[in-house]
Amino acid sequence: MRGAHEDEPERNDEPDRDDRTGRPGAPGDASDTDTATGAGDAGARGTVAGAGGGAGGEPGAPRIPLPRASVEDTGRALPDAVPGGPLTLEHHVLTSLLGAWALAACSAEEAAAVEAHIGECEPCADEALRLRDAVALLQRPESLDLDPALRTRVLEGCLERRPPRIPVPEWATPYDAETSRLDALLQDIGDAEWHAPVRLRWFEADGAASRRTTVAGVIAHLLTVDGLVAVALGLADPLGDIAAPTSAPAGRTEAYWRASHFPPTRAVRAPWREQSHSIVRTVSFTGDSGGMPVSYGDFELPLHDAMLDRAFECWVHAEDIAEAVDYPYEPPSARHLNRMIDLAARMLPGALAERRRAGLAAPGARPHLVAAGEPGRSLRLEIEGSGGGEWLIPLDSPGALGSADHEVAHVALDGVEFCRLAAGHVPPAEAAAGQVGDREAIRDVLFAAAGLSRM
Repeated sequence: MRGAHEDEPERNDEPDRDDRTGRPGAPGDASDTDTATGAGDAGARGTVAGAGGGAGGEPGAPRIPLPRASVEDTGRALPDAVPGGPLTLEHHVLTSLLGAWALAACSAEEAAAVEAHIGECEPCADEALRLRDAVALLQRPESLDLDPALRTRVLEGCLERRPPRIPVPEWATPYDAETSRLDALLQDIGDAEWHAPVRLRWFEADGAASRRTTVAGVIAHLLTVDGLVAVALGLADPLGDIAAPTSAPAGRTEAYWRASHFPPTRAVRAPWREQSHSIVRTVSFTGDSGGMPVSYGDFELPLHDAMLDRAFECWVHAEDIAEAVDYPYEPPSARHLNRMIDLAARMLPGALAERRRAGLAAPGARPHLVAAGEPGRSLRLEIEGSGGGEWLIPLDSPGALGSADHEVAHVALDGVEFCRLAAGHVPPAEAAAGQVGDREAIRDVLFAAAGLSRM
């Protein structure tokens, strides 16, 4: 901006000096100059009345220039936005606005100007993209749960590079995977959620049964029942000196709940986690010991089946916990789910025979033929979807699967649905997706599958 006196002819006479400051001109001249040139130009030149000493030895020049005055402090009107278009800003101003734009802290006009600029300027566009990515990292994700297959992919990638010196037996991998997935869920929940109510459900005497507990109570239940496998392997019993009235899972759990602080707290996670690690580590060192018997009180399972049974129950109760705390939870991998279904299918003939002895199922249609050594009736169990396959279930004797060739019925179910039936979470009358053949045989098998469940 040009001064008001800029066009006046140059004066040859020497200006008067202020006796106090030694500056040219009288005190009144300074106010005239300020009026003509504006406070902004005075700040830019750094001239301040009364300031002493300066560069070049000239008295009166300021040592440090004062900050440039803002246009908002001068009382002048701010520039209006260009109607119908973005602000016209210089490149360095637009660059300085990129951070605010990434944080959505710009005004609408500034944001429009920045977006128009990054559409034309490649360096600024790259910087804007990096800033937006950085802002995204600052946002807390909506869900803390990991991809259920992530652990498997990481382990497979590691094992491809170097196989483990002492691998986990194949029959123990479902238990290892399911306890790890449940542990990841427990790591994400807060202190208050450990006391969220959970209802344990199972099927007993052809009816639904349940027991109310908490998330911590469920982990205490898993700790005590997994202890049956730990004891069989020579590890410490989590019940310690607590005398259980029976070695059945329900009796052990009730004894632990009564003797310990009830309801349990999140402190139960540490012993459960340590025990599951010890079980996996021990079976890895013992080698081929899958045939070792594990007692469940009124029945026994070989170790490899007991580990599958514990993996199955870990998954079922993890879903109970996930439902209680509103946490997404996926079924096991197809390979592990198939093994769990196979275990249930292999246990069905014995469960069906037990129901007949208890008068809960119809007697075999051709017992005289079975006694004579001829093949009996069978039901074809077709499992669809993940972990699917087909199994022939003997109906007239607790023989091996596929030993009967007179097929009288065919039942089709989804894999996860069948597992929930075997866990007592689905009523038998609502489980089958498709039924063909002997209705009585189908009913007996479905009720026997539900009868496999327990607390």
